[in-house]
Amino acid sequence: MSIISKDIQKAVKLLTNEQLVAIPTETVYGLAGNIFSEKAINSIFSTKKRPFFNPLIVHISEVKELENIVTHIPQKAKLLAEAFWPGSMTLVLKKNEKIPDLITAGKDTVAVRIPNHPVTLELLRQLPFPLAAPSANPFGSISPTKPEHVERYFKNDIQQVLDGGSCENGIESTIIGFENDEPIIYRLGALALEDIKAIVGEITIKNKKEQSPDAPGMLARHYAPSTKTFLVDNVAEEIKKHPNKKIGVLVFKTSLKNKNLIEIILSEKGFLQEAASKLYDSLHQLDRLQLDVIITERFPNNGLGKSINDRLQRATFSA
Repeated sequence: MSIISKDIQKAVKLLTNEQLVAIPTETVYGLAGNIFSEKAINSIFSTKKRPFFNPLIVHISEVKELENIVTHIPQKAKLLAEAFWPGSMTLVLKKNEKIPDLITAGKDTVAVRIPNHPVTLELLRQLPFPLAAPSANPFGSISPTKPEHVERYFKNDIQQVLDGGSCENGIESTIIGFENDEPIIYRLGALALEDIKAIVGEITIKNKKEQSPDAPGMLARHYAPSTKTFLVDNVAEEIKKHPNKKIGVLVFKTSLKNKNLIEIILSEKGFLQEAASKLYDSLHQLDRLQLDVIITERFPNNGLGKSINDRLQRATFSA
């Protein structure tokens, strides 16, 4: 029997009883639990097999809830929140004493966002507590952008995937922290760098940290298929290195017209937004075909292309 359901009241009941529910957002599906329940938060880490040093993102329904979570909001954080919430941006801010250290990996900061998905916003409004919700996948594997992805991962571990359809943006939120009140990008994501710069000017990127990461998504190996995967500039040349292999190929917009391959084109019109929204689902499709190798094309390194490349670099062996 499927655990996928549109029943928000069921989700409210499960979450209130310290259970986990997979929730839809515009970025990816999240594995959600009550931030004030030690049982629920421990369940998130154990279900995902996620290391405790990797902090979680807190989801709220409106800006005024920040007052219950953080002690200081820099001016540029206010500008960013005004511009991009609800939306695919997470802010890392100084936490107050109510926020459990378990969520923040012992740090004095907490990652917060307001997701832009009507189902989850309605769920959050009905709950008397915020939700911690990292991506609803086993640690390090491909993030889920459809309810079926989550069900395949966790059908024996959780009781509900709250069905919100396919995720519109398809890659995780952009995470922005603050050092001396100046914004720093900790994770490239579904919000393009250029859009952020338009609000706060030039911004530093500091998105790799293996030890005690400041935010989720900073580890070198992440978002990975189980099939050996390569990220290359020239897909046709890489194919020659794998003779007699069953190969899957992920390209941006131009078909290789090679009948010996399984090929997915992410956006025939060359739209980076469309490519981002299809990225993880396409990797899921290829990963289920028992291929020998997946080869992915490096994207133009601008706009969302920069974020897509970031995900693919962490998911692959660069050739």
